[in-house]
Amino acid sequence: MSDNTITKEMSIGDVLEKYPSTEKVFLKFFGNGCFTCPGAKTEDIAFGSTMHNVDPDDVIRELNEAANE
Repeated sequence: MSDNTITKEMSIGDVLEKYPSTEKVFLKFFGNGCFTCPGAKTEDIAFGSTMHNVDPDDVIRELNEAANE
């Protein structure tokens, strides 16, 4: 994968800003509330995954696929 690999430690807000195409993945795994939650700007993907009871590796895989489309 390229140097632009998304990791679990990256903030949701940073990923959305840098890779707008990932919005659909966040919507799928975290729901619509992710876009209005103030914490999404600073919370990392691993934390969001824990809060939404999803496997962070699944989220990361799909985020990277969307970012590299």
